[in-house]
Amino acid sequence: MQFLSHYTDILKALHILAAMAWMAGMLYLPRLFVYHTQTLPGTDEYDRFCTMERKLLRGIINPAMVATFLFGGLLAYARGDFTSGMHWLHTKLVLVLLLAACHGMMAKYRKDFLRGENRHRERFYRLFNEIPAMLMAGIVFLAVLKPF
Repeated sequence: MQFLSHYTDILKALHILAAMAWMAGMLYLPRLFVYHTQTLPGTDEYDRFCTMERKLLRGIINPAMVATFLFGGLLAYARGDFTSGMHWLHTKLVLVLLLAACHGMMAKYRKDFLRGENRHRERFYRLFNEIPAMLMAGIVFLAVLKPF
C-alpha cells in the first residue's frame, strides 16, 4: 500500500475530524447520564433521554470511533510508524484503548438506563465525565510533542 504515503495529510485530517467527533460524543454522553439520573423510569422525560443517548451513541460516537481507528491505522501504516520504534505512539495507543474501554462502559450504562436498572448516582457520572477528558489531553500531548 505504497500509494497511501501520498495521502498522509488527507488521512491525518480525516483522523483528526473523526477523533473530534468521537470526543464530542464521549464528553456529552456522560452529561446526558447526569441529567438522566434526575428522572424517573417510565416517564416521558426518562424515555426521551434513552432516545437521545441511543442516537448519540449509535449515530455519532460508534461511527466516529470506527473512523478514528481506521484513519489513524492507515496513517500510521502509511508513515511506517508501527515499525519505527516510536514509543510515544505505543503509549498513545494504550490511552486510545483506555478511551475505547470508557466507550464500552458508557454503552453498558446506556443499556442499564434503557432497562431502568441504573445503579449510579449523578456524582458518579460527573466524575466519570473527567476520564475521557484526561485521556484526550494525554493523547493530544503525546501526538503533538512526541516526547519519546
